[in-house]
Amino acid sequence: MARAPSPSLNPVLMPGDAQAARWLAQVTLRLRREITWLRRGRDAEAADSAQAALDLTRFHDDKLAFFAADATAKWLGERIAEVARAAPGERARGGKPGGDGAAVSAWQRAASALGLDDASQFVLACALAGRADAAFGPVAAAASGEAGRGQASLALAQRLWDEPLAVLACADAAHPLQRSGLIAAPAGRDAHDWSAPLLMPAPVAQALLGTAPGLLPAGLRALDANEKNPLDASCAPLVQWLRATPVTSMQVVPIVAPRGADIERTVASVAHAAQRRVAAIDADIGAQHAALSGLAAAAWLLGVDLLAPEAWIDANAGHEQRDDWSAPLAAIPLRWFVPVGEAAAPHAAGGAVLAPTLTIAPLPVSERRRRFEALACKGLKPAQRRAAQARAAEAARRFRVEEHAVARIEAAMRKLAGTQPAPDLYDLARAEAATHMAQLATPVAPRFALDELVLPPRETRAVAAIVTAMRTLGRVHDEWGTAKAWNEGGLAVMFCGPPGTGKTMAAEALAHALGLPMYRVDLSQVVNKYIGETEKNLRRIFDAAERSDCLLFFDEADALFGKRTEVRDSHDRFANLEISYLLERMERFRGLAILATNRRKDLDVAFLRRLRYVVEFPVPGVAERTRIWQQVFPAGVDTRGVDIDFLARRFEVAGGAIRSAAFNACLQAAARSVKPAVAMTEVVRAVKSELEKNGREVADEQFGSYAHLLREAT
Repeated sequence: MARAPSPSLNPVLMPGDAQAARWLAQVTLRLRREITWLRRGRDAEAADSAQAALDLTRFHDDKLAFFAADATAKWLGERIAEVARAAPGERARGGKPGGDGAAVSAWQRAASALGLDDASQFVLACALAGRADAAFGPVAAAASGEAGRGQASLALAQRLWDEPLAVLACADAAHPLQRSGLIAAPAGRDAHDWSAPLLMPAPVAQALLGTAPGLLPAGLRALDANEKNPLDASCAPLVQWLRATPVTSMQVVPIVAPRGADIERTVASVAHAAQRRVAAIDADIGAQHAALSGLAAAAWLLGVDLLAPEAWIDANAGHEQRDDWSAPLAAIPLRWFVPVGEAAAPHAAGGAVLAPTLTIAPLPVSERRRRFEALACKGLKPAQRRAAQARAAEAARRFRVEEHAVARIEAAMRKLAGTQPAPDLYDLARAEAATHMAQLATPVAPRFALDELVLPPRETRAVAAIVTAMRTLGRVHDEWGTAKAWNEGGLAVMFCGPPGTGKTMAAEALAHALGLPMYRVDLSQVVNKYIGETEKNLRRIFDAAERSDCLLFFDEADALFGKRTEVRDSHDRFANLEISYLLERMERFRGLAILATNRRKDLDVAFLRRLRYVVEFPVPGVAERTRIWQQVFPAGVDTRGVDIDFLARRFEVAGGAIRSAAFNACLQAAARSVKPAVAMTEVVRAVKSELEKNGREVADEQFGSYAHLLREAT
């Protein structure tokens, strides 16, 4: 009995997929026969590629006669026909790809879903041979007449195949082999060069060979559902949709989840209920990663759905089409679970079929509190537990960390148990909540206390009301039940007034009084010239800040409000949308969000309704300026020589200008005296400089009896 032909030049390379083996055998047998013809009983190497091409017509009849007469070529021809006769039975066992049957092999899935004819499958096998068999390269180079070639080309496939014209369609970049990512399409071109190598991604080759059934390529991790974590009832409609909708084209399941939620566990349970396999893409493989297309094609061939990393939330937010990750993958009939951050389909879904959104609820405060209290009270005596429980409950309310962060806190508490000083759960939770904010906003260490603020009585009362509201907010939400009606919202506040009137100082004083971490967001840096990019940047900031009670101070708001609120063109319309989005997120933000602007008049009245407090910061009057001058110098500086009453009455300036002048006076005084003391000489010169800096006309007469100090300086 004749020995079955080896599917590869290397006899130990045996694919696990029968159809892949059959088509590889076609490539190997035809390549051997071609080499036999080229050598025709002589030891010389094959001619170069140009000569070989010229010989195609000259020796066509001789070649056919050689195949029929030469013993080796005839035997190879019989084996080629024998392998071809095995095809119908194997094709009959195929099924509809994208189904749930495990019997569908990767090759069957590709051939059926893409409608591949025999010539296309032969080209696919040529590419697979170049990727799988190290011995293939030198032989393919000899057959092509091009030394050093390591892969097959379309030219070689056309030479080996019985119907050369049938291979022509495979050169088109729109051919299913190239659109689906099984063979690398030419970048920026509409056709594949005949002499260009047929390149196949390694994950695709691994899937087609079928040597390790079920084994996922590097870059993917299988997710298994844990029966101890039952699926939430709210996911039932999605599961029914997934089971009823076969994966015959690209599908996208948007995932709305808080940052740090255990997305993998929920997706694994959903896929299990839908009777599908699912794999997670490694976190370092981004939406534009070069390996993504190959991994997606391999996942489809293996009948596996894919879960994108959580980091894709930022890549898929906003309106910019340059973030479109799906376009190169749209031809692959694959189901994607994609985190999107908000209750909306990813903007870059192309022509994909969008599934119902998978919404993962935040970890409830009650569950976080239960786990935190168990950690904090472990090993404590009954008398110590009440204080520990109270601090754990406060941490659970203030720091809205999700499953992954809670697990890290639990691991840290267990690891540090028994160490000195004892680990503080509250501090660990606060550190976890602040992990991402420092990357998006500038942390601010508060420098001022409330009693240092110098404001008129009405504004002082307004600031005091904000302090009271923030201190009672959690209790009113949790115990009085207002969280349901107000969505656990915090306070959205606007500080408006001319520059230097104390808006930033008041924000720092509030952070100090409330014990809140403060972050400054420069809106002039957030605003982007691309439509939709400002909203994307704001979303990232608020999503990160939602993890804990903190104070978000939005400075330079005029960069946003400076865009016209009267709609005249599309950019104006988007500017209004961006303002609306900012105020809407401020309203929903669970901490304290303060917006500072010099241009309240540019804000529509409808926008102001979203703000809980609006505090005006006027230019201080004489009484306020006197208090500011009295407290602006450090306590250890001797200011007995400074005429504060004269300065407060004569110069109508904001507190920021007073602080700047006082600082400059200290710098100049330090040059003439070792002792910390400031005289009127330095102060009047600093005041004049400050006025000139702000573009105000300054005459020596304005300084009255102190004008001579200015003349002495010159």
